[in-house]
Amino acid sequence: MVKHQPPTRTLACWCLDLKTMAYQEAWEFQQAVVRAKIEKNFSQDVILFVEHAPVFTLGRRGGLENLTVSEAFLEASGIQVIQVERGGDITYHGPGQLVVYPVLDLDRQRLGITELVFMLEEIMIRVSKTLGVHAVRNPRNRGVWVGKKKIGSIGLAVRKGFSFHGMALNVNLSMTPFEWIHPCGLANVSMTSLEKELSERPSMQAVQKLTKQHLKDVFGRSLEAITREQLDRLIKL
Repeated sequence: MVKHQPPTRTLACWCLDLKTMAYQEAWEFQQAVVRAKIEKNFSQDVILFVEHAPVFTLGRRGGLENLTVSEAFLEASGIQVIQVERGGDITYHGPGQLVVYPVLDLDRQRLGITELVFMLEEIMIRVSKTLGVHAVRNPRNRGVWVGKKKIGSIGLAVRKGFSFHGMALNVNLSMTPFEWIHPCGLANVSMTSLEKELSERPSMQAVQKLTKQHLKDVFGRSLEAITREQLDRLIKL
């Protein structure tokens, strides 16, 4: 029986929308993609788009000390705290936040981690500008800012030359859980979203479409859709 093969153009990135997925599941899936690339099961880079169920994540530096509510309060809220290998401190993910995970062969693309961070910031800046929000970089703190409020965050990890984790752009999510932490370990920093800055609710579908357009321009790569089933076959080879 001949297996159905996904597209194979060299310069294209495979693009997969995972919809809404628990953070733990998405994390394990990313690692499986990275392992498959390390084992040379396929050569294409992969861009994952996802929204997460509510979760606090801690980076390599930890960040539990920047949680400002009690364990009992957190347990009652039903929000997990998960520590992972990305850079950065504590942050929050929830429905209404667009998360993009680029699993890239950095050596093949001749990309350094600093350059990749800059490119991800640029994508969020361009998406915001297209929608009428003036977002900028902060030279002292990575991510994307609207005035003194943070609208987009970045946390990356690299394993054997392959990047994973990525960027999170606040679209139309509930901002309340951010009040329970010092976001990214920064005290006296407030978070914002496209919805708050626009005073209207942008659709996730529209923001994801814009993100793909700007990602193609910033990365200089085309995107080709791949299904979860197609990618699962390659991961399990």
